[in-house]
Amino acid sequence: VQLQASGGGLVQAGGSLRLSCTASRIIFDGNVMAWYRQTAGKQRDLVAHISSAGTATYADFSEGRFAIARDNAKNTVYLQMNDLKPEDTGVYYCNKRGASSNFDYWGPGTQVTVSS
Repeated sequence: VQLQASGGGLVQAGGSLRLSCTASRIIFDGNVMAWYRQTAGKQRDLVAHISSAGTATYADFSEGRFAIARDNAKNTVYLQMNDLKPEDTGVYYCNKRGASSNFDYWGPGTQVTVSS
């Protein structure tokens, strides 16, 4: 089982980052894939998800600033994040939509830090 997220880093407010996540085929194939984030003191929240056909859905806070995409040939899902804000700081994870926090593998995620 593999969920390898990358692309995080430190960026100033207003900046951009592009996250990538390569998943095992057993997780990726045919599933709606999603990006989640866990910010300080909060539970893991859904950021956006995308169907295998490419239909994307966003949380209110990511709509208009973030864009999710996937490459089915590479088992990879992307998250382009623009106009980043300090409140976007957190650990970003990818997984299939509806993955269990307790029973599914999540991998280490990738840290995003936005300075003001």
